[in-house]
Amino acid sequence: MPHHEPEKITLNPDGSLKVSEHPVVLFIEGDGTGPDIWRATQPVLDAAVAKAYGKKRGIAWQEVLAGEKAYKRTGSYLPVETLNDLREYRVALKGPLTTPIGGGFRSLNVTLRQVLDLYACIRPVRYYKGVPSPMKEPQKIDMVIFRENTEDVYAGVEWQANSDEARRLINFLNQELGCSIDQGAAIGIKPMTERCSKRLIRMGLKYSLEHQRASLTLMHKGNIMKYTEGAFQNWGYEVALEFGDRVVSEAELWSRHQGQAPAGKVVLKDRLADNLFQQVLLRPEEYAVIATPNLNGDYMSDALAAQVGGLGMAPGANVGDGCAIFEATHGSAPKYAGMDKVNPGSLILSGAMLLEYLGWNEAAQLIHQALPKVLAAGVATYDLARQLPGAKEVSCSEFGQNLIKHM
Repeated sequence: MPHHEPEKITLNPDGSLKVSEHPVVLFIEGDGTGPDIWRATQPVLDAAVAKAYGKKRGIAWQEVLAGEKAYKRTGSYLPVETLNDLREYRVALKGPLTTPIGGGFRSLNVTLRQVLDLYACIRPVRYYKGVPSPMKEPQKIDMVIFRENTEDVYAGVEWQANSDEARRLINFLNQELGCSIDQGAAIGIKPMTERCSKRLIRMGLKYSLEHQRASLTLMHKGNIMKYTEGAFQNWGYEVALEFGDRVVSEAELWSRHQGQAPAGKVVLKDRLADNLFQQVLLRPEEYAVIATPNLNGDYMSDALAAQVGGLGMAPGANVGDGCAIFEATHGSAPKYAGMDKVNPGSLILSGAMLLEYLGWNEAAQLIHQALPKVLAAGVATYDLARQLPGAKEVSCSEFGQNLIKHM
């Protein structure tokens, strides 16, 4: 096979990715502004790869359908073929999808995560110079959130107030288990398992070691939810033991290392969720990676994104074992569809994460370095331009072209 033939990404025996010089990567345009953002993003990613590696490497992009475009063509919002392709080709970049109102799907995004078992939602949050921020020292923020993606209250196990099911469950809890729950209550169940908590924390610790991150913090509300979030904390310390002396607890840091973390090791911290919200505002430099159950992670990742310029600049990925979907973290903004107006930053930065996932760090770095240069030149899409005095407002596609120019 000649080396320039596009090849599928496969897995090595140890579970790591086997990526050729010309891998096939899937893309889902997305709904609303999705096609605009994709048209701005693809040239940026291709240019970064070309600048970093010349003709030696390149991505063979292949479209798969989901959302409104899929429904128009196939009668299904999430065709079986798409799920099969995602399993087979392993890596995809997707734009925002609108959840169909009142039709069978809670959310296309949640469905993708559950069906493909993409159990870690990974959200890096870092500040790019020139982005407007409400913080005095936003440059201190450089964190990566690993949010559990499959359970917790997001499992969707809940019943409406006064429904038969809720009443039956309340009666059982009150009569058999000695609870005293109001008969008219709505009821939700919060399942959290050792298996799912540990694999998420394990992925976060591996990432921290590979990327020389100083610490990983377990975010939990274990003082109140002792057997769910408290267990998440305990399971985190158990997983740390698998890493031998490469992971050091905060207690050991002081008892054995005089508070100074030894080089090449990761410090395992844990913080109560409410306290951590305060800490990431007051002492952001003390937190490098945060591992958290589902609901906490949802709040925390958006709160942190607001500190560095909002969701327009927030990349994200849903990652499982040997399968990953990188996505814009914002909605589809249908009122701007086709206007070539919105900020493509989130999808472009998610694309940079995708390049890192492939092991193509040099190309990803070109994007991270170009972004502050574009902003320093006073060039921005409308959402940032209105907060930057004297900025030149450009379209979605022009913003992408400016990034390429500054690589």
